[in-house]
Amino acid sequence: MASLNVGNLGNLGEYLREQRRNAQLSLRQLADAAGVSNPYLSQIERGLRKPSAEVLQQVAKALRISAETLYVRAGILDAERDRDDVETRAVLLADPSLNERQKQVLLQIYESFRKENGFGADADADADADADAVDDGEARAQDATAGDAAGGADSIPGPEPRTTGGSDAGPRRTAG
Repeated sequence: MASLNVGNLGNLGEYLREQRRNAQLSLRQLADAAGVSNPYLSQIERGLRKPSAEVLQQVAKALRISAETLYVRAGILDAERDRDDVETRAVLLADPSLNERQKQVLLQIYESFRKENGFGADADADADADADAVDDGEARAQDATAGDAAGGADSIPGPEPRTTGGSDAGPRRTAG
């Protein structure tokens, strides 16, 4: 994930303040609507805090603006990437059915496929740094797909214990 400098945070904070004022909301009203604390939102507006993608999505929803715009201003998404890439990332980050870890794993897998196909803007720059995390994410995603086919999974599972028995029905899940 891109690191943010104070300039980006200040730019994001100024933009949020402007959008809040245009919506005629007080800091407290926006904080309540977004489900964040008043002091935390104030620190974001002043450029002192780096909000997560989830917090940005909640604030965007409360302001009725595009979360993608906030992601770009926060440096989470690169403004120079092609529109489809940005939209795909925004949809993944905004999915309420996924937790933050699952979102990050999906984004890593997505980026690894883009790099493999020659579309990553910084294809060689972070390939080595992300290789271990991406490989782990791909393995977990494959496990999740197998789990879904075998009866559903709410999260990315690890390996499941299996019994070996005299039945020709194949491996079975055990309780536990």
